[in-house]
Amino acid sequence: MKAFRRLSNSKVGIAILFLFLGLMVLSFAAADIQNVRLGGGGNLSQNTLARVGDVELTAAELDTAMQRRLNQVRQQNPQATYADLAGDFDAIVDALIQERTLWAYAREHAFTVSKKLVDAEIVRIPGVQGLDGRFSQANYEAFLRNAQLTDAQLRREIETGLLQRLVLAPVAANARVAQGAARPYADLLLERRQGELALLPFSAFTGGAAPTDAELQAFYRQNQQRYTVPERRTLRIARMTPEQLGAIAPTDQEIAAYYQQNRSTFGGVETRVLSRATVPDQAAAQQIATRARAGGTFAAAAAPAGFSAGDVSLGPQTREQLTSLAGEAVAAQVFGAQAGTVVGPLRSSTGFDVIKVESITPATGRSLEQARGEIVAKLTEQKRKDALADLVTRIEDQLAEGRTFEEVARANNLPVLATPGLTRAGAAPDQPDFRLPPEYQALPNLGSDLQADDEPVVETLPNDAGYALLDVAEVIPAAPAPLARIADQVRRDYLQKRASDLANAAATAILADVAKGRSLAEAVRAAGFDGVRPPEAVDLRRGQLAQFAQAGQEVPPPLRILFTLAPGKAQRAAGPSGIYLVRLGQVTPGNAGADPSLLARETTGLNQSAGEELALQWLAAAQKELGVERNEAAIRAARQRIIGGAAQ
Repeated sequence: MKAFRRLSNSKVGIAILFLFLGLMVLSFAAADIQNVRLGGGGNLSQNTLARVGDVELTAAELDTAMQRRLNQVRQQNPQATYADLAGDFDAIVDALIQERTLWAYAREHAFTVSKKLVDAEIVRIPGVQGLDGRFSQANYEAFLRNAQLTDAQLRREIETGLLQRLVLAPVAANARVAQGAARPYADLLLERRQGELALLPFSAFTGGAAPTDAELQAFYRQNQQRYTVPERRTLRIARMTPEQLGAIAPTDQEIAAYYQQNRSTFGGVETRVLSRATVPDQAAAQQIATRARAGGTFAAAAAPAGFSAGDVSLGPQTREQLTSLAGEAVAAQVFGAQAGTVVGPLRSSTGFDVIKVESITPATGRSLEQARGEIVAKLTEQKRKDALADLVTRIEDQLAEGRTFEEVARANNLPVLATPGLTRAGAAPDQPDFRLPPEYQALPNLGSDLQADDEPVVETLPNDAGYALLDVAEVIPAAPAPLARIADQVRRDYLQKRASDLANAAATAILADVAKGRSLAEAVRAAGFDGVRPPEAVDLRRGQLAQFAQAGQEVPPPLRILFTLAPGKAQRAAGPSGIYLVRLGQVTPGNAGADPSLLARETTGLNQSAGEELALQWLAAAQKELGVERNEAAIRAARQRIIGGAAQ
């Protein structure tokens, strides 16, 4: 629920990826709620995974979501592949369907998010403003390239975030649960369970004869999906970077012009407090000037001509402001005079001016030479970006003319990297030590939709790393790796499977003894397996399991089982190093009456959960109203295509 509340209060423009993460969190929380399903997808096309109302989820949209999730995981684990997302796949699909539920509901009930509202979020995205602090179309397009988004995709995501804030957040707000309803949950946290825990390590069952060739071949045939290498593509990558463009520097004229255009930023602006009287007759103006030069205030000198003190006071003026008011000739003389000087009469656009310089506030910024280094850096960066954009345009024009990858790379002196066969995730099964440069990590996925006879494409590299011309040289279909190449791996897997089978058989025999009334310790001792230690006593309160979640860990399976058993019963749980056997001895109920703080915490937690539950029930009701149709065959095909044979 905390993630949901953060999402409902988020500023959509700040971090677009948070929208997707919010949807994922929502989907995980909804895992125990049955989605409404109509039919088996018979009315949907092969490329449509689901439909809510008249809004579809396509295979291409799932591809984009999976790629972005992989990019997020790679921030913590740069070597992550799509196989590492096997456990996230269903949750991501469900999250995308929930997202489309929002869109479909809004469309059905004429609830629209205006373009103006979306535009307001876009202009707040960091980095899309120009040097003047205003929205810059060029910077916005650069942001889209770096984020690998189109304008339509970004707007769609912002619209989703706004719908979440405007529709879901009010549904979940201010849910309340009575304290009495929280008492059973608080009692449950204090429940105490005592029992026995034993481990049958696989290492105790690794003996026996070495596997024969026939056994290994049979095991390989039975598990070919495990050893299937996904479809791969050999790529050719020609990189375009600013460094390839040679020396690029602004001219002195460009530097000076930039300084003048940004004097308020670099040079500061001199201001002068001025008094001014304007009359149509030069003689009258001369009389005002004579009186002003004789002493006294300028207001007193102008009073005989009918001016009040407020009429003649201009206050602080920049040269630019005075130019717009009286013309360049007047401004030049006034800003060339000393403080206390009376200037005029001067011919202006409104008559004859007499102006007194009351005081001068000099410019406090940097001179051109002081600011030169910063200006050169800014202009050089912009000129390099412009030159690189020109290079990309030239290359795209050459491709449109029908030139080949080799011809374009040679004509533009582009360095070329040829890769071995890469999976969509960038792994090279035939050359495990091969590593793509970090800036190329997204290219295998982008190239996964290209065929060997398709034209090369220009892709934007992340983090302002330039561009890459991407070409697919060969497509290698998915197939099991040859047994000869992976014989050692197959042998290890076979021995591990045999040890696991033997450990499970031993567990079955021990549990049968326990069911006859023996203690777990007696049954383990009677089995007589070498390398198996006697069971250990376990004594826990249910609330202690929360420590694992607080540490970002899953509750170990044997402890989870301990809190599902009836007294006197035993059960097994598979672990990474063996088979756990758990027997529950005694259960002592909890009593939260003596712990008011625990009861208060549980009441608060239920209030939060109630808000989340309301939001999830709203989504379920919206799906029931609109109708949800899932194409399970297409979803399974998408999983196989993206994840491959990874375990679900």
